[in-house]
Amino acid sequence: MSRKRKFDEQQEGEVDMTPMLDIVFILLIFFIVTTSFVREEGLLVNKPKANKAQKSDSPIILVRISSTGLITFNGKSVDIERLAARIESFTAKSPTTSAVVIPSYETTHENVVKVIDEIKQFEDIIVSIGK
Repeated sequence: MSRKRKFDEQQEGEVDMTPMLDIVFILLIFFIVTTSFVREEGLLVNKPKANKAQKSDSPIILVRISSTGLITFNGKSVDIERLAARIESFTAKSPTTSAVVIPSYETTHENVVKVIDEIKQFEDIIVSIGK
């Protein structure tokens, strides 16, 4: 009787993992096939062509953004709220069609987008991003 008991205990401990692995792989395939990938919209940036550089006599609006969020407009410090007014007064004195935004490496994307949005209020100004 003791021999039969050892044999029964040994068989009770074995579990076949193959069906469970099959189910896991089927679920994995199901989720991969049914997943829909969403393409995220980004910010459109106009990059100038290097080989077609044209020399223009019109002045350029130069906006720099420091790592702390300090904005300078043609070398003078300005708040984000007053940037549009500065651009408007600058274009009234000397018409221009281009603006260059030069962010610092540590600048947050939020600050860069805010500055570009302020410049984009003027439809005739083309915005470029520099280093």
